[in-house]
Amino acid sequence: MQGLVFIFIGLCGAALGAAAYFALGFTPIEAGLLALVIILGGALIEERAARRRAFARLEAGVEEMGRLLATDAKAGQVLSQRVNAIVDLDLGPRLDVVEADMSVLGTVVRQVAEAVSELETAQASLAPASSDRAANPEPRPRRPIVPLDDVRRALDDGRIVHHVQPVLTLPQRKLHALDLVPRLELDGELIDPPQFLPVPTGEGTVILRRIDLLSAEEAVRIVRRARLGGDPVRLLVDLSPATLDDKPALERLLALLAANRAVNSDIAFALDYQDWTALSRPQADGLASLVQQGVTLALRNATTLRLDFAGLAEKGVRHISTSGGGFIANTSALTDFHSSDINDYIKRFGINLVLTGLEAESEILALLDDGIRLAQGRVLGDIAPLRPDLRDDGDDSLRRAASR
Repeated sequence: MQGLVFIFIGLCGAALGAAAYFALGFTPIEAGLLALVIILGGALIEERAARRRAFARLEAGVEEMGRLLATDAKAGQVLSQRVNAIVDLDLGPRLDVVEADMSVLGTVVRQVAEAVSELETAQASLAPASSDRAANPEPRPRRPIVPLDDVRRALDDGRIVHHVQPVLTLPQRKLHALDLVPRLELDGELIDPPQFLPVPTGEGTVILRRIDLLSAEEAVRIVRRARLGGDPVRLLVDLSPATLDDKPALERLLALLAANRAVNSDIAFALDYQDWTALSRPQADGLASLVQQGVTLALRNATTLRLDFAGLAEKGVRHISTSGGGFIANTSALTDFHSSDINDYIKRFGINLVLTGLEAESEILALLDDGIRLAQGRVLGDIAPLRPDLRDDGDDSLRRAASR
């Protein structure tokens, strides 16, 4: 195309030179020079125009390339976000749910088979009733043997000490949590809670509130020391309805938790299952206010596992304990699930099943066969003092550091 333009310029220059020679009387040299000047001027003008067009095309190409690169960058960013989302996706809980559902289906099949076998004889229906009563005897009212005045004096004198009993994972027997146990020092002996904790009536409720607050304060100190020491621990701390029923005591407990919210997730307040079922609406509201501070809940001595676990999880329950001996002797007294499936079913709601009171290795082997993962008992570890780095010896550098 550009060659045709130059030919046109040459023809125009020659035509103007000829016109100047014939019409204007220019000499041949003058006419030739005129034609040459016109041709060179036209060529120069055309060359500059061609360069401008080339630069314009180059700029347009660069802009188009910039737009394409921006589009590619956005696409790459979106792809990177999707890849990060896939990498961060935790499929473990989903797989656990699928496995739990498969276990439930297997349970249903086994239960149907068991029901058919039980219906074959009429006498088989009487055996579960008697064994249920043997596995889950009626709870007896607690009768402390230490007089109430002695317990009050022990509180005033600071003779309530806190020891711990471990909750271990099976089969590795690694520490899962510590059960904080208040014990009373009396005449050089240590008295366990069932023997000195007062009945929640009258002055006994006041003593229970004092012990609850004392245990909560000790629990906060322990988990703070553990966090500062780089080895966090989970503590299960007893809580009585007497504290939940008293506004000043509940406000003191809430203030304690509010001041230590960073470590509250390491604390689980434990209520007896019978107390849990008997909670009044104000007591339940007080318990919910504690959960809002970041602590979790635990239910002790559950006499049944036929529970609304989804509802319990929403209320903050993360641990449920029941008698290991009763579970091994007659699982059907506690649940409709097969013994090997109940743990997985409860776990899918984020709740840990703990079997307590284990006394022999044979019981541990039975629990392992049923897939139970958390257990507690003398065979795994008796009540004992805290390890040295968690004790308060009066010169606690970690405690001073935390108070700064």
